[in-house]
Amino acid sequence: MDAHNCYPYFGWWADRIGRALSAGTPLAIEQDLFWYTDPHTKQSHSIVAHGAPAEGNEPTLREYFFERVRPVVEKALRDGDSKDWPLITLNLDLKSEEPEHLAAIWQLLTEYRDWITTARRGSDIREMGALAVKPILVLTGESERQKAAFYDNLPVGSSLLVFGATPTHNADPSAPPAAIAPNGPDNYHRWWNNSWRVVEPAGQPNAGEWTTAKEARLRNLVQYAHERGFWIRFYTLDGVSQSEESCRGIFHSYNFGSRPAVEARWQAAERAGVDYIATDQYEDLARLLAHSR
Repeated sequence: MDAHNCYPYFGWWADRIGRALSAGTPLAIEQDLFWYTDPHTKQSHSIVAHGAPAEGNEPTLREYFFERVRPVVEKALRDGDSKDWPLITLNLDLKSEEPEHLAAIWQLLTEYRDWITTARRGSDIREMGALAVKPILVLTGESERQKAAFYDNLPVGSSLLVFGATPTHNADPSAPPAAIAPNGPDNYHRWWNNSWRVVEPAGQPNAGEWTTAKEARLRNLVQYAHERGFWIRFYTLDGVSQSEESCRGIFHSYNFGSRPAVEARWQAAERAGVDYIATDQYEDLARLLAHSR
């Protein structure tokens, strides 16, 4: 289960990370980060937010994520049972990429490096280093700015703390997988992030019935990813009535419109072996996945 947009919006839904953690591990938690500059002091810092406008009182990644997961991580490290690690995938969605912001994110990650899955940076990005697996795995986007900050600028022999998504070509969401994600994985690019439109191009609100042809398309995408050596994620799969969207913080563009409709997709994604199924219905998807195991 991948907890989509797992942070408060303008003070609402502050319980999201607690809800996500209550679903149990392993799980993924998405955190959107924005570089906020105070209009009066001109001081800047990274906040957990969907972007502008921001008020400056939004939580930081340190307090909202790292310190909230501390009990889970420290218990895992004490127990030393690493067979299910990583327990938590931290999915960073950067809403701004100022050099200062990227540097601040890197500095924060280094403070928690003993919790984080790493790989050695070699001289050739094509050579994938072995993962030193820890309770947390950190993923980020496919931008070149992020790659420069989190890979290119690091000295050979240092530890990678975050892994980027493979670059994609999404002009035609119905294209063959090799046309959408033509590059293979490397030491930095280790996962493939997809809008659900690559499965159902009409989008969630207009998706219609789930069919065997759609399931075959989903399986083809997942098989391609895994054969190449990528983890694969799809976003975002929700299913509530339209009247529930605003009170639950669900975007209409991600909503299939009913619980049966989204459950058909959740079950298909689980059958296909999708690594990260993003949803705003954390508890519902977690229960479904637990029941299917």
